[in-house]
Amino acid sequence: MNNFTGKEIPPLTEEQIKELKALEGREIDYSDIPPTTKEEFARMKENRRRRKNQKVAS
Repeated sequence: MNNFTGKEIPPLTEEQIKELKALEGREIDYSDIPPTTKEEFARMKENRRRRKNQKVAS
């Protein structure tokens, strides 16, 4: 696991660059993932707000 604070992102290695180039242009098949309903999306947004407020309150 990398131990950087997020303020400074280390440069990619040659191996990482090669891996990214190999993936370039590939498409992801999302057909097996069911669509999200409006109710599910609203619940996700509410949970996100709740977690954010809990972090601030702590």
